[in-house]
Amino acid sequence: MAYTKPIPDPEQYINKPFWDGCKDGKLMLPRCLTCNRVHFYPRVICPHCHSDQLEWVECSGEGYLHTFAVQHRAFGGWAEEVPFVTAFIDLKEGDRMLTVLRGVDATKPETIKIGAKVKIEFEAASDEVSIPFWRVV
Repeated sequence: MAYTKPIPDPEQYINKPFWDGCKDGKLMLPRCLTCNRVHFYPRVICPHCHSDQLEWVECSGEGYLHTFAVQHRAFGGWAEEVPFVTAFIDLKEGDRMLTVLRGVDATKPETIKIGAKVKIEFEAASDEVSIPFWRVV
């Protein structure tokens, strides 16, 4: 079945290592060499200390559910999946990512627990791009 959701451009210079990692099944994030913190979304300066001394590191792909919302309306390819859950994930490495959460029942939000352990997974959107999602484990 064809992937019908929006597909990012993996060739943008700022976030290319992120998308290259996703394609290889790895969560790659920028880490500041000055304050030693990772951050998401990728950018050219550290949002914590404003240093431009960054390196890309492979992260664990583990975290915890910080908060979530059930989406009942969507457009494009996402309309086919409503209801679905969007969530903020607190990464083991210390920052937070926005995602679509898998492995939960969006029709029963009372069963979704804040603080639940989650792990990253990747879905191939094309031959060049894999999209990261998180799943409750």
